[in-house]
Amino acid sequence: METLEFMDISVVVNGTHVTRRVAARKHLVDFLRDDLGLTGSHLGCEHGACGACTVRVNGETVRGCLMLAVQADGAVVETVEGASDSGELAELQREFHERNAFQCGFCTPGMLLTAAELVAREPPPTREEIRLQLSGNYCRCTGYQSIVDAVEAVCRGRRLEKTA
Repeated sequence: METLEFMDISVVVNGTHVTRRVAARKHLVDFLRDDLGLTGSHLGCEHGACGACTVRVNGETVRGCLMLAVQADGAVVETVEGASDSGELAELQREFHERNAFQCGFCTPGMLLTAAELVAREPPPTREEIRLQLSGNYCRCTGYQSIVDAVEAVCRGRRLEKTA
């Protein structure tokens, strides 16, 4: 019978320093959901294809189902909860709501974190660049149109703010 190895990790999650003993083979998204109760990131395909498990590690979006928790040792991890609580996602959340881009909501956390990268870009992305970047996050409800519209609206609003 195989024994599971455990390792101690130390990570900053949504601004809070966390130290835990985790199974060496536990995925980051499982650690966040099961050990820390941060259930915003979802498990979808568990192959990195759907984007429902998207989180940020050291400022870069990653698929939480493809990364082991022990690989995050020493890292800064941000979930949709942290990005939402900081206010970073407020404009995107408002535009998603106004355009009914949430629908079932399963893909929304990954979409929001991916979209946040897009709206932070300089120069702002084109509609086609938005669509291309979001294509790695599966949505079965919206057909993407309303999501792309929401992201484009935030980009347009930020452009106008800069020129004003």
